[in-house]
Parts: sequence; C-alpha cells; structure tokens
Amino acid sequence: MERRTIGAGALAVGAVGLGCMPMSWAYSGSRQRGDESVRAVHRALDLGMTLLDTADMYGPFTNELLLGRVLRQRRAEAFVSTKVGLLVGDQHIVANGRPGYVRRACDASLRRLQTDVIDLYQLHRADPEVPVEETWGAMAELVRVGKVRALGLCALGARGGRRSGARLHDATLRQLQRVQQVFPVSAVQAELSVWSPEALESLLPWCEARGVGFLAAMPLGNGFLTGTLTPGEGFEPDDVRARHPRFTAEMMAANQPIVAGLRRVARRHGDEVTAAQVALAWVLSRGRHVVSVPGAKQCRWATENAGAAAIRLTTADLAELASLPAAQGSWD
Repeated sequence: MERRTIGAGALAVGAVGLGCMPMSWAYSGSRQRGDESVRAVHRALDLGMTLLDTADMYGPFTNELLLGRVLRQRRAEAFVSTKVGLLVGDQHIVANGRPGYVRRACDASLRRLQTDVIDLYQLHRADPEVPVEETWGAMAELVRVGKVRALGLCALGARGGRRSGARLHDATLRQLQRVQQVFPVSAVQAELSVWSPEALESLLPWCEARGVGFLAAMPLGNGFLTGTLTPGEGFEPDDVRARHPRFTAEMMAANQPIVAGLRRVARRHGDEVTAAQVALAWVLSRGRHVVSVPGAKQCRWATENAGAAAIRLTTADLAELASLPAAQGSWD
C-alpha cells in the first residue's frame, strides 16, 4: 500500500488506516465479536493498513486490550495511535486534562496495548477546567521520556465548542495555535467525508501549511456512504447512529443521491469497485498529508477499505462528486 507521512518527524503509515472503535464501542454491541475483530486487525496489517487508531475510552479500555492481543505478536508492523482526555462514567463522558492523570493514563494504555511506546498520542478533548497548555505539556514530557513518539489533537465535534456564527473548526484552530507554542503537533484528527467536507475550509489547509498530518475520521459517514444501510431499518439503542440527525429514516432516504453518485463513479472503475472505496479514494485525493481512517470490525470490510488506496479518481470523477447535493440533517 502507498505510504504517507505524519508530521515533521516523517512517521510513515499506510494511506488507509484502521479505525478500531467499532470493535468495542458506539456501534451495535450485539455485533461485536472479539476474535473476529482480532482477525480484522491481522488482516489490516497484512494489507499494509499500519495505522491502528484506538482510545482508552473505547469500551472503556477493552479496545486497547483487544489491540494488545495483536501487538504482542506484530508490534513492529503497526503504527499505534491512541487517545487520552476523556473518562467514561455511567451515562456520561467527562474530560480530564490534569497532568497527573495524563501520565497515569499513558502508563495504563501502554500496559493494555502490550507495548513500551505509543507512536501517536492524541488529546481526545481538552478539559475546560485545565489550560490546554498544561495538558499538552504533560503529553510532551511523555515524548521526552520515550513513552510516546508524537502528539496529535482531535478536533472538536459538530456539537462541541462552537460559537454562534463561527465556522465548524474555529475552536479547534484556536487550540492548535495554543498547543503549537508548547510542543509540535504531528497530526490532527477530524471528520472528513463526501458528506461532511467542512474540514476542507480551514482545518486541512492549516495542517498542510505546517506539515501536520491529517487523520480523516468517519470517512465513510458512519457507514452511510457504503450504501449498505437501509433507510428505516433502525439501529440498536447503544448505536450512536440511533441519535444522529442524519440517520433518521427521512434523512437517510433524502441523502440517497449521494450514495447513487458514489456508485456511478465506482462503475467507471470496474465491476468490483464499491461506493465505499470511491468515498475513501475521494478523501485520499484531498492531499498527500491525508490518511483515511475508516472503522471496521470484520476482515471483509478491512479488505475492501484497503483496496481504495489503489483507486485514482479522474478529474471528471472529482467534478461529479463535487456536484453531489449537500447532506441533509445536521446537529445544528
């Protein structure tokens, strides 16, 4: 697989990574199978999907434990990315950016992942009670002592930190400007897909101008852009899509033209090419500093996602995708 670099340290990873969250968190708990997910991670590494993206809150903790089962055998082949800063309680999630907590959380993640170093340690969310510079300084100290190789920041979501009239990523850009004064940012992770292109406006250019890697989260639109979801089919109560405004039956039906456009482009590239692969290829076409991180918990989906790295969209393809209608349904 094509390799891309993250940050000034030129950390090389496969152009398509593996988002591990669905294996243990946020999606249809009844469909999560540990052994099947372990096989998917092995398959991803076989295909050159070296970036494995997780977080201590996924599970919580169980996702890192699952990855540890693979890493104890294949650590040298993997680029390990995990996150810190969020605590999961009973029906709620809170931020914790206290330096002492960050140090303890890193040690705990290292134990669960069965490794002595984390390649990319990302701040999941800043703690509103702690200056972000203090949190980032504690993370930088982990780099200096050799427990972490590089630092990354996760962008605030569509519902977080947004001021009236502000662009989606203005709050994240302010955080980035602050932490850059403390220690270099190697990567930013944010949602980017055909139906959520907002990062193209300011966040992606910010990263490109500074040699910062961009990890494209949810590049398949939480599964919608695969074309495998049926409007009105519903989701299990623990599935985040059960509360997502774009996943009501009405909005899923209204957004079908986006999937139809992806399928039209896919057909031009061969009978075996899928809408999901075109969606991922579109993300990869946004810049050489972009790494797509689709979530998957089965070998077949990991295999399909990896195939997207070989697809080269034409000027006509990109023009057609650019002309697709904007997604309907919004957090706002």
